[in-house]
Amino acid sequence: MANRKKTLVVCVSAAVLLVLVTLAGLFLTPMAMESNLAAKNQVPSLMHLFGTDNLGRDMLLRTLAGLSTSIGIGIVAAGVSSLIALILGTAAALGGKKVDACITWMIDLVMGVPHIVLLILISYALGKGFWGVAVGVAVTHWPSLTRVVRAEVLQVKNSSYVAVARKMGRSPFYIAVHHMIPAVLPQFVVGLILLFPHAILHEAAVTFLGFGLPPEQPAIGIILSESMNYLSLGMWWLAVFPGLALLGVVMLFDLAGQGVRKLVDPARAQE
Repeated sequence: MANRKKTLVVCVSAAVLLVLVTLAGLFLTPMAMESNLAAKNQVPSLMHLFGTDNLGRDMLLRTLAGLSTSIGIGIVAAGVSSLIALILGTAAALGGKKVDACITWMIDLVMGVPHIVLLILISYALGKGFWGVAVGVAVTHWPSLTRVVRAEVLQVKNSSYVAVARKMGRSPFYIAVHHMIPAVLPQFVVGLILLFPHAILHEAAVTFLGFGLPPEQPAIGIILSESMNYLSLGMWWLAVFPGLALLGVVMLFDLAGQGVRKLVDPARAQE
């Protein structure tokens, strides 16, 4: 019980921190865009904890705004991708051999192409920008979760209590609501949470390469890309602090996902 409480506290703390970062980035975006040439290229100090860039913009504000943008894309992309996985995974498990073979072939096809390459192609074809990246991430991150959903649905479908429910005359809708959804939902939620760090990292990578968000929009990928031009001049803070902040957000999502997995899995509850 003590371990479960500790895990719950960790999950809630990670979620609260992520919400605070997102809200702070949203409210501070206008300030992050303001330039002050009189304060350009300043090293980290009490006045500017993350320093300033070549236009005098506060790097802490830019980092928070960029993280907020990345988290927003991650929410949209992971939500859509998880719905695709739920639909396709359920259809593969319940739709018969031909449907299962077709969806399995689609999974192998998408997983056979590197994520970044496929994401760049989709984002570029859709004109880049927020929605180009969001759609690209969404349609490239469903295969792994689809396999998990398919396996869970097949396991429930072939279980003894579902067979008993059928013999008792229960309708398919009743079986789905009272047996399949409760069994699949925990793994689905964990998979959804663990999609966030992948989505955020891939969004930052595509934007860093110049195929994602526009340069005028605050984003971690853009900040890191711009910092490459000034690292040789000794302006290390332009890349170090935004990179560490991105890593911290990804670790918070991973921490929350691992915690939820422990909470919903009785076998791991006391780890």
